[in-house]
Amino acid sequence: MLSPPRRWTRDPPLSSVTSCVRRGLCSRRHSLWTLLILLLVCVAFQTFVTRSARSDKLTQLPHLRFTFSKHLSPSLQNVWAGLRSSAAVNQDTRELLTDRPSDPQKGGHGKPPEVNVLRRVDKTLDLNKGSQMVGRELLDPGYLVLHSTRKRLTAGTDQRFVHSPAPSSVRPEATCRSKSHIVFLKTHKTASSTILNILYRYGESRNLTFALPVNKHSQLFYPFFFASHFVEGVSSRTVREFHIMCNHMRFRKPEVSKVMPEDTFYFSILRHPVAMMESIFIYYKSIPAFHKTRSLDDFLDNGWRNYNSSVTNNHYAHNILAFDFGYDNNVAADAEDLEDRASRAVAAIERDFHLILISEYFDESMILLKHALCWSLEDVVSFKLNSRSEKTRHQLSPNTPEKIKRWNALDWRIYLHFNTTFWHKVDRLVGQEQMRREVTQLKELQVKLANTCLKDGGAVDPSQIKDAGLKPFQYGAAVIQGYNLNPHIDTQTKTKCQRLITPELQYTERLYTQQFPALATKLATKMVHPQHQRSDRTDVMGAVWARGAHHRQVIRHRIPNLRNQKASTSALLTETKTSLP
Repeated sequence: MLSPPRRWTRDPPLSSVTSCVRRGLCSRRHSLWTLLILLLVCVAFQTFVTRSARSDKLTQLPHLRFTFSKHLSPSLQNVWAGLRSSAAVNQDTRELLTDRPSDPQKGGHGKPPEVNVLRRVDKTLDLNKGSQMVGRELLDPGYLVLHSTRKRLTAGTDQRFVHSPAPSSVRPEATCRSKSHIVFLKTHKTASSTILNILYRYGESRNLTFALPVNKHSQLFYPFFFASHFVEGVSSRTVREFHIMCNHMRFRKPEVSKVMPEDTFYFSILRHPVAMMESIFIYYKSIPAFHKTRSLDDFLDNGWRNYNSSVTNNHYAHNILAFDFGYDNNVAADAEDLEDRASRAVAAIERDFHLILISEYFDESMILLKHALCWSLEDVVSFKLNSRSEKTRHQLSPNTPEKIKRWNALDWRIYLHFNTTFWHKVDRLVGQEQMRREVTQLKELQVKLANTCLKDGGAVDPSQIKDAGLKPFQYGAAVIQGYNLNPHIDTQTKTKCQRLITPELQYTERLYTQQFPALATKLATKMVHPQHQRSDRTDVMGAVWARGAHHRQVIRHRIPNLRNQKASTSALLTETKTSLP
């Protein structure tokens, strides 16, 4: 039997199968190539953005920012915005906060700090013309530029971003890094003891290291020019890093730079020469220049004729601000070179110091310092220390202020200049409205602390202070007030409150003991502690001579310009007597 015929099915041509496979592979290959190209474009673009941010050239791409952001995915837009914001904050805003004057020796142009900062602001805003985000990422809305340039800088731009206040959720200090390397030039009778207490509390609570005077002194051998070996731990090299220097000294920048790091923030405080002279006359009534005069007017009218600048301690009576900053204070009001000397002193202070505060606007100064250091409001709160009672303040006659301005002509010109630049910095770094808000908050915090910490709610005369360790030192004809602690507070609160009211001499000794316990123990057997000194004049002079017996040899070796032992003893008495705040 024959088998049925086999039906043959035609196999598809090989070319057809290959064609289908190729079509599938090609389609997938095209997709992969497309994804790969997009990935490379994204990586290249991100690399370009990163390099641009590092070289601080992001401000030159305002139009590019808006062109690309329309086509990028949301995640890439976030990356772009973050990079741009980060670069802007880390460069331009930090420069505005620091506002360090240009130094010709370091490649700067030597321009005044206001000019340099304004040019940076001008350049930033000009590069953003034509965009709707006029420098918002570069200049935080909470920081305003000078009034004299505000209209010019904002002309033709979107006013919403220039004048709108900073959102409550955004704190300007959050964009900067708190500073811990600080030099405070402590000037005389300018509320500087209160600032010293602020710095002491800040450093102690964070275990920072202070550049304290050698051998438990309270001053850095003032009135001699500062030298690096006046700081405990420098000659012995037992301290690796100093964070804060704030005791009395006669400023000399090259020597200070040997002790403090390169990124140190320098600031000081000035007071109106008229009010300062009245305070100095009462406090330093025993110095030779004032000793034989019945009143301040008597000195200004006649006493200056017998004024001898070479006599110990007489520098307190004449241009004391200029002296503390390290300049010659013996210049008369009618001197031909007065204006030139004042201009050179102002230029040097602007070069060496980042910020100069004004005592008459103490609360505003603390807010400005808070922003400059990137600190919190709690860091700058304080109670007045080393303050006189009202019964030792004297009303000046109507013509006395003009006589004081003429006698202290150099100080007066320095004060006038920095009183003006102070308000420029307020406008630029804080703004008037924000300044008013923060001053109100600072005062409210002070009242709250006073109600918590103080038994009597405020300062009292030294005779009413219960704790002898909290009594401020009394000197001259002034009556220095102090505080009593509230006995009904817990241990932790008591520690915080006690730091707020501890006088300068006691606080300095405690910090010295904490930093150099072995040296403090050794010196304790040979010296009289400041906290044990009483207002009795005999005990005070006993402490002076006790220190003299121990340190006469040290001073002869460390101050080479003293010619003989008599001069050494005189220098020691000057240092110890002027250790009183």
